[in-house]
Amino acid sequence: MAYNKVVEKITVSERNERSAYVAYLYNAIAEKLLSAGGAGELVFGEERAALRLTVQKNAAELRAAVAEKIAEIVCIGYKYRFLWERLDVRLSQREKRLLCAALIAADFEGDKSYVRRKIERTEEYSIDGFYRFRLGALREKWARIVEYVPMDFSSQDLGKFCEFLVGESKNKIYLKGNTVFGENFTPLRRSRLTGEEDVETEIMLSDAGFVYCLGDVEDGVGDFLQKFYAERAIFS
Repeated sequence: MAYNKVVEKITVSERNERSAYVAYLYNAIAEKLLSAGGAGELVFGEERAALRLTVQKNAAELRAAVAEKIAEIVCIGYKYRFLWERLDVRLSQREKRLLCAALIAADFEGDKSYVRRKIERTEEYSIDGFYRFRLGALREKWARIVEYVPMDFSSQDLGKFCEFLVGESKNKIYLKGNTVFGENFTPLRRSRLTGEEDVETEIMLSDAGFVYCLGDVEDGVGDFLQKFYAERAIFS
């Protein structure tokens, strides 16, 4: 007897200037989408970019993955932009980038948990609309964090702050070449959400307590590890 399979459709959209967020989400869930027998299509209009997903099985798992990545986009991509635009500190561009990443890592799990609770089941997700209309309290929290960082925040202050964060973390990550891996050896690519994939930023975003270096490390990265991770960088 013939029957029609139920096909679920999910659309995630964002303004064109932040279309990289939609592409990031697509890449992040691609494997899960294929295993669910689904399909995805990136569509670019005059003002917005959209990811259109269709799936016939394991739709609940896919929805959970989409929600997880939307939360990641907000708590890293949007927060990085928020902090970068508002922090008024006398640091180099590199140091300011690391400070933003460290501030994100410090509250990442709490921020993500809050955002996940705010994401409702729907067929269409507008990331910028969700951020604008549903996350006012979160933006207020981020604004208070900015107020706590004085203008004379120095390189030494950055070092002390990062030393505290590293000392509080038991997370393990692995570095091989220019790729950072999580504890399950999954490549980490979250620094892409800051606008530039970067090893140092990736490590800082990971809230790592220990960095295991597999093979040779570039001199610049080695200096970074020596400064911010000292005895917690293990070389093999």
